[in-house]
Amino acid sequence: MPAARLRRVTKQFGAVTALDQVGFGLAPGEIHGLLGENGAGKTTLALVLAGLLSPDAGRVEIGGRPFDAGNAAAALRHGVAMVHQHFSLVPRFTGLENIALFNRGAWTRRGAPAPGYRTQVERRARELKLDVDLDVPVQALGVGSQQRVEILKALMSETRVLLLDEPTAVLAPPEVEGLFAVLRRVATAGTGIVLAAHKLDEILGVADRVTVLRKGKRILTKETRDLPARELVRAMVGDPNGSLPDVMPAATPPRIPRARSFGPRGSARSPNKPAPVASLANVTVADVTTGTAGRQALRKVDLTVHRGEVLGIAGVEGNGQRELAAVLAGVRRPDSGTVVLPGEIGWIPQDRTREGLMVDFSILENVALALHQDPSFRKGPWLDWAEIERRTATLTREMDVRIPRPGAAVRTLSGGNQQRVLVGREFLRGGDLLVAESPTRGLDVRATQAVRTRMAELVRTGNPPPGIVLISADLDEVLDLSDRIAVLVGGRLVPAPPGNPARAAIGKLMLSTGKEAGREGETGANKAKQPARGKGA
Repeated sequence: MPAARLRRVTKQFGAVTALDQVGFGLAPGEIHGLLGENGAGKTTLALVLAGLLSPDAGRVEIGGRPFDAGNAAAALRHGVAMVHQHFSLVPRFTGLENIALFNRGAWTRRGAPAPGYRTQVERRARELKLDVDLDVPVQALGVGSQQRVEILKALMSETRVLLLDEPTAVLAPPEVEGLFAVLRRVATAGTGIVLAAHKLDEILGVADRVTVLRKGKRILTKETRDLPARELVRAMVGDPNGSLPDVMPAATPPRIPRARSFGPRGSARSPNKPAPVASLANVTVADVTTGTAGRQALRKVDLTVHRGEVLGIAGVEGNGQRELAAVLAGVRRPDSGTVVLPGEIGWIPQDRTREGLMVDFSILENVALALHQDPSFRKGPWLDWAEIERRTATLTREMDVRIPRPGAAVRTLSGGNQQRVLVGREFLRGGDLLVAESPTRGLDVRATQAVRTRMAELVRTGNPPPGIVLISADLDEVLDLSDRIAVLVGGRLVPAPPGNPARAAIGKLMLSTGKEAGREGETGANKAKQPARGKGA
């Protein structure tokens, strides 16, 4: 008996058909990968299964029985839980409070978790090997930490169907492996899991079967055993005649040949040291999120960004990435140290809906907000709306943003299309520095390739070329794009080992303690006769 099934389900949003007579089946104990481009219907399918959307036609079954579609409370009673791409957490509540609030019987009338419930949560976290901070308001946590709260929240009750929408988008490789180990244990216990994602290698590595959606239609459902990645790409982006655009899986994007150096010195493009566009010296930032007196999110960080280079910052989420990005973007002042920044800075924050976009505004209005001080988009004291409209049209075309209707609010776009808007808008700025936090988060294969190619072109052909700081938990992305790499661990910025370090070596550095990382960074720097830890990183 299937754990869940959709029978010829259709769902429309105005003129857009998100699901077009889609059939889908989930077996108990299987991990079922769900693939497709941004706007293909993956999230809509998951929301229908979760009871958060009612289909316009078709039937939903849970455990072989017809399900009252569009009823989230009924879905919970049937054991359906969902981890959303945009988290459904109460920002000012702690992790424990959010978990208790979601689970029946765990939230008292006094507005607090039930006595003894914390012990249950901690036991479950140990069983699942999930490192979750239960005592910090989730609004102060990074995206990766919020995601772990969501997963634990979903698995505290008896879950028969678990839906995950882009769960690995902000996780480092070791964290992804840990998450998949958790999912495999959960599936072994009989829970059916739907995993919506874009990274083909991840889906092929963990899923038992895979379904591909394209423009709201189901294109294929197959077992992943011996299923070539190229067949999945063709199903995702190919036309009805089977042609395959020039696109490869996100895990193996086309590399742009160039000499690269991973040590802590300047850019590898020229023997002459390029001009710096930004620098931090001895920067310290207090960690105000945990409430621990004296704890530092950034510890005496030295960093220089040169024109025409990509400086990659790898690290497990929660080691100071958010604070470093905020300082470089000019939105947070350090507690000590010196910061030198250019006048115009582009910023792609990790949380697009809270920090990057005004979701109730249109794409045009979001572009105008970002560019209103640029003389190129003004006529004296007035905005040049004709030019802004022209550039916005170019953005939507080049980034292939799918809009349900002209002038639609950004919140009506899929998560991937929102990310396309944010990234495309920051590419329009043309500043001296671009700070990019997980820029391809939630993007499909085609869009991921486009963003990575565009970033490489900016530092190679820009006039003048900017300096880019790429902060990402996606180690493949960092390795592919960066001229230099450093790792944030325990608030310290540690240069990657000199030479051409292996993925495993950087991954090990990401998981080390700040003290261990400092010793390794200093050892590598000494061997290469480079400056001490963090200098010029």
